[in-house]
Amino acid sequence: MMEQKSILCFGDSLTWGWIPVAEGSPTLRYAYAERWTGAMAAQLGDGYRIIEEGLSARTTSLDDPNDPRLNGSAYLPSAIASHLPLDLVIVLLGTNDTKSYFRRTPYEIAMGMSKLVGQILTGGGGIGTPYPAPKALVVAPPPLTEMPHPYFQGMFEGGTAKSRELARQYRDMADFMKVDFLNAGDFVSTDGCDGIHFTAENNKDLGKAIADKVKEIFARDPARNAA
Repeated sequence: MMEQKSILCFGDSLTWGWIPVAEGSPTLRYAYAERWTGAMAAQLGDGYRIIEEGLSARTTSLDDPNDPRLNGSAYLPSAIASHLPLDLVIVLLGTNDTKSYFRRTPYEIAMGMSKLVGQILTGGGGIGTPYPAPKALVVAPPPLTEMPHPYFQGMFEGGTAKSRELARQYRDMADFMKVDFLNAGDFVSTDGCDGIHFTAENNKDLGKAIADKVKEIFARDPARNAA
């Protein structure tokens, strides 16, 4: 009997499952089956184990002045070590890096993502174990859309234009680092009423698209199994 493929999904509120609300926040979380991770799991079937590591407002590699928990690069190595053995790490991040107070260019955001990719590709071994490093799949978030809430407008001032450039920058970075890439914007948009987050239908569509990409990745290397 073949062991399950283990996939770590590392992201922000889009992975956590934030339900968009007109007032911005607070909000609740989509049920697992309605999150893209759950939709992906349903598409992939029993041969895969999906591990969620989504945290709302997480950045690629930036310290947020309001919350020390949000720097993705400060946590990803621990997450990988905690969940080994892993076959694949999927990273969907970058939206929060477009916030006005970070003043990051799209290229600099891609550089932040490249730091995470480097952590994945050197993430085998863990603590006292010989497991190999997992594969990496970089997913560019879809562009931001019109935000009705003025606080979000200030938070993401200039971010919509930056978000439109992320897919190109991520694609180039992924090609340079020889890892897989998927542009979520080819399959979904941020149709939630806040202009930032997903509807349940968005989650379903993205989960299917990423599942298809995951199947493609493992089809190229069917013998790979970390367990």
